[in-house]
Formats: sequence, C-alpha cells, structure tokens
Amino acid sequence: MRKNENKRIFSNLIWRFAERSGAQFVAFIVSIVLARMLSPDIYGTVALINVFTSILQVFVDSGLGNALIQKKDADDVDFSTVFYVNLLFCGALYTILFVCAPLIAKFYHDMSLTALTRVVGITLIVSGIKNIQQAYVSRNMMFRKFFFSTLGGTIAAAVVGISMAWAGYGAWALVAQQVINVSIDTIILWITVKWRPQRAFSMERLKGLFSYGWKLLMSSLIDIVYKNSRQLVIGKLYSSSDLAYYNKGRQFPNYVITNINSAIDSVLFPVMAKAQDNRQNVRQMTRKSIKVSAYIMAPLMMGLAFTADSVVRLLLTDKWMECVPYLRIFCITFMFWPIHTANLNAIKAMGRSDLFLKLEILKKCVGVILLFSTMWFGPMAMAYSMLVSSITSQIINSWPNRKLLGYSYVEQMKDVLPSILLSVVMGMVVWCISVTGLPVLPVFIMQVLFGAVIYIAGSAIFRLEAYLYLKRLLSSFVNK
Repeated sequence: MRKNENKRIFSNLIWRFAERSGAQFVAFIVSIVLARMLSPDIYGTVALINVFTSILQVFVDSGLGNALIQKKDADDVDFSTVFYVNLLFCGALYTILFVCAPLIAKFYHDMSLTALTRVVGITLIVSGIKNIQQAYVSRNMMFRKFFFSTLGGTIAAAVVGISMAWAGYGAWALVAQQVINVSIDTIILWITVKWRPQRAFSMERLKGLFSYGWKLLMSSLIDIVYKNSRQLVIGKLYSSSDLAYYNKGRQFPNYVITNINSAIDSVLFPVMAKAQDNRQNVRQMTRKSIKVSAYIMAPLMMGLAFTADSVVRLLLTDKWMECVPYLRIFCITFMFWPIHTANLNAIKAMGRSDLFLKLEILKKCVGVILLFSTMWFGPMAMAYSMLVSSITSQIINSWPNRKLLGYSYVEQMKDVLPSILLSVVMGMVVWCISVTGLPVLPVFIMQVLFGAVIYIAGSAIFRLEAYLYLKRLLSSFVNK
C-alpha cells in the first residue's frame, strides 16, 4: 500500500514537474527573444504595473483554494460556494483596479500606464474562474490536467507576444502575452476537468473554509506586498532600467525555482494534508522533501551563479550585462526556497494556519527593517538585503517544526549540507573554465558538461542519500 502511494506521488510529481518545465522552457525561450527585441525600459514599464496586479492576484485565491485542499471532507457544495464567492470578489477587484489605474499612472508619472493597467487587470477575473478548477485538480491528484492547460496557454501567449513585439507594439506585446496565457490556460482546464459548479451555496461552509483560509490569505498578502515592495521602491526612486535589470536578474533563477518548487509544493501539500493525523509520516515527508529538493536546487543555482556572465552574454547580449550581479544574488537566495516550502507545507497540512500567519508577520517585520535600511543605497543594496532576509526567514520557518515534527533547523542544515558543498565545488570548477579566454558558446557548453559530470560523479562517490533515493525511484518508475 505504501509502495503504491509512493509511486502515485512520484507519478504526479513527474507530471507537475513536466508541466512546469515545459511551460517555463517555452517562457524562457520567449523571454530571450523578447529581451533581444525590446529595450530594458519597456520591461521596466510593465514591471511597474505587475507590482499592483501581483498584489491583487493574492485576493483571487482568498486562501479558500488551500482550504478546499486541506479540508478532509470537501464536496461539491464547498467547491461551488467558493466558486461563486471568487467570481464576485474578482469582479470587485477588477473594478477597483480599473478606477485606480489613472492614480497608478500618476504615481509613476507615466499616463500611458492607465490603459496598460486596465488590460492586464483582466487576468484577475479569468484567474478567479480558474482557481477552483486548480484546487479540484490538486485535491484529487490529477496533475496531468495541468500539463496540457499550462503548456497550451504558454505556447499561445508566446506566439502572440513575439508577433506583437515584431510588429512594434512595445509594452503591449508583454501585456497581451500575460492576458492570453491565463485565458487559454483557463479554457483548456475548464474543458479537461469535468467539475462544474452546482446550484448550491452554503454560508456555513464558507465560514468554516474562511476560518482556515483567511490566515493563509493574510500570509500570502503580506508576502507578496513585501516581495513587490522592492520593485515599487526601485521604480519610484530609481530608473525603469534599474528595475528591468533587477527583475531580469531575478527572472532566470526564478524560472528554475518555479519548476521545481511549484511541483513539490503542489503535490506535497495535499499528500501531507491527508496524513495530517500521523505526525511521523509528515516528518518523514518533510525531511525527504528538503533533502531531495536541495539536492536538485543547489547545483542548478550554484551552476547558474558561476556561469552568469556566459549565460547573459550568450542569451541576452551585452546590453543586459548589468543584471549579472543581481542574478548571482538571487541564485543564492532561491537555492534555499525548497526548505521554506517543505516547512510551511507541514505547518499548513497540520491545520496550523494561525501559526503560519504569525511566522509571516515576524519574517516580514525583519524584511521591512532590512528594506528601509538599504533602500537609500541603491538597488544592489536592496538585493543583498533580500538575501539576508531569506536566510533569516528559513530559520523562522523551520523553528515551529522543532516541536511539531521533532525536526529542528540544525538537522535540516545537516541534511542539505552535502548537496550544497558539492555544488560549490562544482561551481568553482566551472567558473575556472570562464577565464580560459575561449569564445562564449564553447565556454558555456563546457561549463554545463563539466558541471553535470562533477556533480553526478561526486554524488555517486560520496553516496548522497538523495541521489540514491532518486536513482531508485526513477528506476522503479521506468521499469513500471
């Protein structure tokens, strides 16, 4: 029984990873093409709008999506109730954004942002429709459905975005790309997932779901406002080009973390929620998640950090070289994100959304102090403050699990240290290749090949537990 469950989890993890990897690969290629076609100023303009839409996007979920996944006996009445509430709420959010669009444009001293903001805001309404379908897929472990919807939306958006950029539409190409992506994604998901809202609504059920979900909503809201505060400050105090370099440096490692972290997060949370009454099982899943995700993330992030010059020069051209320092900082920052995810999923799965909210408030208080301490010294100082904040946050996130699961931060660090040390050694070797004086393309190819060989060979020689586990699991999956 346990063996079948592991295979089911791994199968869903593979589908989720394939979905995220496929979509992010297409998005990555498109971002390279668009970065070559559009100037950093245009990227900075759209980034200013996304600060506000990203914050409002948190309300689309309202924490109720996670509440549906966590609730043991959620049925069609629960799903239908949340669906209608989401539609009403998203309509209200879009109305607010539509009315406030001129104020946003005035804040940035660029009135062209008014129309752009109103069009991007359409994604809020569409996401509200998609949200419940996503919760249904996650709860029932049907992650194969995500593969087709996400990939379809990403490819359609890629065609539209590149075509409009080629035709000279500038910022509108990036805006259209966002709207088309979420719209096609939602349409495909609606067709492939058979759940439909019923004529049912229960205020009592809504109150129960909201009592759990509102704390996650506040946690997410605090988190997203904090994350976007740096972009807001850079866009206001510095130039749109500074914001573009900051965002582009964050974008590359973010592509990687989105693939792996989202796959682990979306699969692990519903599995943990079902095992919430068994403390030992949740502990084992948390520990395994941290070890495996760190084993995968550490070499990718360290490899990207040490090859940053080659990557940017090869893919984006020299006009984007100013984003290299940001890229390296964010690689180190994101390397530890799976540790955050595993710890927080364990807390959510055990029904402690109250504790989740308290942790979020504490972390963001520390982060805001760091932000205000560095915002006057330039975007680079703000990026470093993000790194310090991330390290502090992972300690805070892991602290409750010392008692909840008997799994302390020191134990967690011992579990991930072998992967990190091996990744640093690998990174130092591939960096040495960059000073050979060879052309950038051969250097990059050599760096990737040498890095992969060193890391895999080192894993086998030192018999890292995560390497052996993945090897057995992959062998079992292939044989099946």
